[in-house]
Amino acid sequence: MSDRRPPWVLSTLGVAAVGLVCLPLAYLVVRVAGAGPDAWSVLERPRTWLLIAKTVALVTAVTAGAVLVGVPAAFLVTRTDLPARRFWAVALALPLVLPSYVLALALLAVSGPGGLLGLPALEGFSGALLALVLATYPFVFLLCVAALRRTDPALEETARGLGRRPGQVFREVTLPLLRPAIGAGALLVALYTLADFGVVSLMRAEALTQAVYLQYRGAFDREPAAVLALVLVGLTVLVLVAEQRARARIPVAPSGGRTVRSAALVPLGRMRVPALAFCGAVAGMGLVLPVCVLVLWLMRRTPSLEGVAAATLNSLLVAVAAAALTTLAALPVAVLAARYRRGWTLALERVGYGANALPGIVAALAFVFFAARHAPVVYQSLALLVTAYIVRFFPQALAGTSAALARAEPRLEEASRGLGRGPTHTLATVTVPVVAPGLLAGATLVLLSTLKELPATLVLRPIGFDTLATEVWTATSVSQYSQAAVPALLLCALAAPAVWLLVVRGSRELGRLGN
Repeated sequence: MSDRRPPWVLSTLGVAAVGLVCLPLAYLVVRVAGAGPDAWSVLERPRTWLLIAKTVALVTAVTAGAVLVGVPAAFLVTRTDLPARRFWAVALALPLVLPSYVLALALLAVSGPGGLLGLPALEGFSGALLALVLATYPFVFLLCVAALRRTDPALEETARGLGRRPGQVFREVTLPLLRPAIGAGALLVALYTLADFGVVSLMRAEALTQAVYLQYRGAFDREPAAVLALVLVGLTVLVLVAEQRARARIPVAPSGGRTVRSAALVPLGRMRVPALAFCGAVAGMGLVLPVCVLVLWLMRRTPSLEGVAAATLNSLLVAVAAAALTTLAALPVAVLAARYRRGWTLALERVGYGANALPGIVAALAFVFFAARHAPVVYQSLALLVTAYIVRFFPQALAGTSAALARAEPRLEEASRGLGRGPTHTLATVTVPVVAPGLLAGATLVLLSTLKELPATLVLRPIGFDTLATEVWTATSVSQYSQAAVPALLLCALAAPAVWLLVVRGSRELGRLGN
């Protein structure tokens, strides 16, 4: 713990950033507390509790499915002699390029009566489950790949030397070493599923996010929507608490120091073909199938390109602005927690991560209520939309910066101060260049998330301001699938470099999101 007092400028910026993150939730609590009895009556309806039960069931099933897909895939590309392992490492992460609602559209297109492949109808709970597993397993996959690459393989090699079969080594040694990464990945999957709106809406699967949106759009009295939003926040907090308690019981795995030697590859033998089939099926359903469906829709009918260029520019504008501003907002919080470790600075960082408990629809509703009553000048403005993105994705930027600061030696900063440079000058000329890779990873993740964000954009966007995500949603809502293909493919093209950067340089930064 540093004995130096943090600069007042840094402290002020950090407190202000976390205060902004807390504003929507705090205002929503105040709004609900002052609501009349009619708003609270929504909790007395049996349908509300049925929605809660269905939401919990979907979250549980998707999390389990993502772990069952992500963990074996990570093991295959890091610990076995799987052919073309580097290719599969990238291909299995690329479904992150696709918004989850595009995956849902592709599954709907190939299933049911008149489907392209004649598969059984995929809709409701089962359809949402499959689409969300395909959309979220890369979180588990990337974290487990990063964990396996930085974990010393000595324990696994010792177990094999004692005569344990590969399956036994995986169950008894590798899986326990992966428990922290699996827990962090499962947390990301659960939070993503709780916040999802597009998949459950397209698949007609009942969930709280859809109910909140419909209550907000369809009712004159919007107080019940705020009550349902707080129920969703409560479920998210329960997920965070459960993950924290589970992680507290997990011992820290040995990492083998700063440099970890490569593990001896496990020969697959007769399992090589099934392993290739598994990787091919996952990448095929999560990436190849949706892209092929979009291209087929594009070829069937020439879509109108009116508005697509503007939507592309709008998407890039808000994504770049959100990535830059969110990273700048997270930097002082990360520096305070890493370089001026006190109770209040660590608490500030933890509260910043608490924005994980704020699904997009909840943040959007809170800003709508706040702006309409107290700041009408920013209501339905671009500034309010970008502010919602900052709040929504603040933990992602904080994750990359905090992880980079934790690995960076503070000696250069101490030397700079010893030469008479002030804290602010040291931060700008020494700290920021040192943690630049972490800043880039966090900003990349924010940019990727902003490009695909749907519910907050639908609720908060200015009139006439369309993004690629809203263009896809508008076209599919009236079954104009050929029209939806163009913005969907453009979304993939814009997101692909960000995903590649995460796969190559930033996968381990994601792990801090579960901390």
